[in-house]
Amino acid sequence: MGSHNPFDPMSILFARHAQHVVLIHFPIALFTIGVLFDLAGQWTKRTGLADVAYYNLMVASASTVPVLMTGVLAWRFALEGQRLKGVLFLHLLLGSASAILICTAWWIHYRGRTENRAPAAYRWPIQIVGVLLVSLTGHLGGFLSGVNGAA
Repeated sequence: MGSHNPFDPMSILFARHAQHVVLIHFPIALFTIGVLFDLAGQWTKRTGLADVAYYNLMVASASTVPVLMTGVLAWRFALEGQRLKGVLFLHLLLGSASAILICTAWWIHYRGRTENRAPAAYRWPIQIVGVLLVSLTGHLGGFLSGVNGAA
């Protein structure tokens, strides 16, 4: 066994990049499931499913803020602020674009609710591209963290 205690609060709070690696799962899961609930709600015409989609997208949107912040901190501290190039640069670009699409998808749903109508149909290409972009961004993040290959 190593000398590190996995339950030490200091190692949990101040690990070099652990916060980003943990937090990123929230917007990924919430957004993907939100899109699936939106599809199910539209297909079945059940408003309860549309409500679930809305709240999933809302929390996914809100959770992008700490994820982006911890991503920058991970770059600054875990990767020692190394020059943004290659996979790291692409991960930053795709992560930022993913966050914009997640927030845009929620905003479309929000506007539909405030105007007492169904969300605009143009949400579908945004949500589909969003899910694909989020998946690709996560895949690249796996390489950066060493999960999908050498870091």
